[in-house]
Amino acid sequence: MSTLLEYGRSHTCGDLRSEHVGSEVILMGWVGAWRDLGGRRFIDLRDRYGLTQITFGEELDAELSARGKSLRSEWVVAVRGVVEDRVANGGSVNVQIATGAIEVRVTELNVLSESETPPFLIADEVDAREELRLKYRYLDLRRRPLQNHLMARHRFNQAVRTYLDGHGFLELETPFLVRSTPEGARDYVVPSRVHAGTFFALPQSPQIFKQLFMVGGYDKYFQITRCFRDEDLRADRQPEFTQVDMEMSFPTEDRIMTFVEGLIRHVFKAVIDVELDTELERITYAESMRRFGKDAPDLRFGMELAELNDLVADCGFGVFASTVESGGLVKALALTGGAERSRKQIESLQDITKPYGAKGLAWAKVTAEGWQGGISKFFDTGEQAKIAERVGADVGDLLLFVADKASVTNAALGNLRLHLGEELGLRRKGTFKALWITDFPMFDEVELDNGQTRWVACHHPFTAPQAEYAVSMEERPGEALAQAYDLVINGHEMGGGSIRIHQREIQERMFRVLGMPEEEQREKFGFLLDAFRFGPPPHGGLALGVDRLVMEMVGASSLRDVIAFPKTNRAQDLMLDAPGRIDQEQFEELYLESTVEVKDS
Repeated sequence: MSTLLEYGRSHTCGDLRSEHVGSEVILMGWVGAWRDLGGRRFIDLRDRYGLTQITFGEELDAELSARGKSLRSEWVVAVRGVVEDRVANGGSVNVQIATGAIEVRVTELNVLSESETPPFLIADEVDAREELRLKYRYLDLRRRPLQNHLMARHRFNQAVRTYLDGHGFLELETPFLVRSTPEGARDYVVPSRVHAGTFFALPQSPQIFKQLFMVGGYDKYFQITRCFRDEDLRADRQPEFTQVDMEMSFPTEDRIMTFVEGLIRHVFKAVIDVELDTELERITYAESMRRFGKDAPDLRFGMELAELNDLVADCGFGVFASTVESGGLVKALALTGGAERSRKQIESLQDITKPYGAKGLAWAKVTAEGWQGGISKFFDTGEQAKIAERVGADVGDLLLFVADKASVTNAALGNLRLHLGEELGLRRKGTFKALWITDFPMFDEVELDNGQTRWVACHHPFTAPQAEYAVSMEERPGEALAQAYDLVINGHEMGGGSIRIHQREIQERMFRVLGMPEEEQREKFGFLLDAFRFGPPPHGGLALGVDRLVMEMVGASSLRDVIAFPKTNRAQDLMLDAPGRIDQEQFEELYLESTVEVKDS
């Protein structure tokens, strides 16, 4: 006897419409919600394509109806039946679903598998804890929102491939087992069983390999690839993530940015039918930090920061005056209508700025009679007017100030601006503002545990300096600017790239600024320096964050909502219970010894 599985589906659960009325169909899927009414059972049959209502009735087939009543949530079934008009059967059209005008009267039923009661409801909206949903991720993936997100991710990848292939790019692969090299974050390392005491690393990016493709003559490369970084996590970070990695030979910064703009516009139109600006705004790093306190600003709203050092250097408020004297930075922003907030509401905003190192958040309300509250008493009428004009504050607004070293002031106020924008509904989902940040510093000076400082690359060690700094960067690294650029959308860095160093002497100079002696250069990057001896072309590129881009497109609040099998904020896979321990035999095979005391569970 043949089963319906052998016949196969005639349609998916999202296919059927009024024009199919009278047709015999075979559907397969999961049992969702059911309702009993007047001797009939109505069941929502679901697959990733949609939902179709199927019906069983005692007056139609008592035995089949009894079997239909035995079905439970998440059972997998195959049904044969006849498509009928809901209205003609005395029902009404369900406008919430595409198949809402029809239902299928079941004439044959095969149960393909049964299910235990799921640990949470398989529905669009659930109140189950995220930890529970991650533990049973394969069930969570049945929910429509996640399915929509992953289907959008699929369309994103296909749109990227179509566009890049149409412009002559080759999709080429690079290895996952590589040598550990300094690229900013910690590497995930893999011990070698064959070569005792040595380790591979999982790549933080294919950076060096795509440069070697350029040396090899493959002038347009891309891949959609996994990257790995062992760093502290947050909502928009994962230990393993996906990039659209691309590189091209003989480019300029302008040509790369213009090309990527075309790609991004194509992808947004193909995936979510949104038209981005024809030409993206370009802002220098210095301007972005001055106006927004961040190098990834959200331009969907104003509330820009204002520098006040020249206006407060000799003011009566000692905190501001001493900050200016010590070389720090005083900045403020104006919160429109914020004067209506209570003192308690205002002071609660310090909880937003404290994590960024700010020691306090000063404030003053702008009224028709002058400033009131907070630090108002330290400023005369003339000073108040000049500061309010600089910040762009009107009567009824609230002035918020931070005074500290520049990095703290910018981080505290820049992130407070984003928080207020979110709180006031100014960062609306479904609206998009993309821009470029250019002219990044070549180097950052960081303080070591011993109190000394050293220079680190702002982007990575292979970023080319702007031509005028190619020689002077070794003597004056703090002044050097890079041929680097970031793509920012809605306050999130979505991609970063640069023109690469292709001249051996400049690459060696870069390594020296980073404090890397010649022996270490040879040990870690000898193959790259050797490659630069054999006619490397000028080249540059960019990597786009797939997870972040899809997250922003679909309006998700976390990367975990657009990754099929993500990790938690503690870099754990709750479904696999990973990372896990290995047994003693594996330790010995890999020439390893654990210093962690294993406790009996």
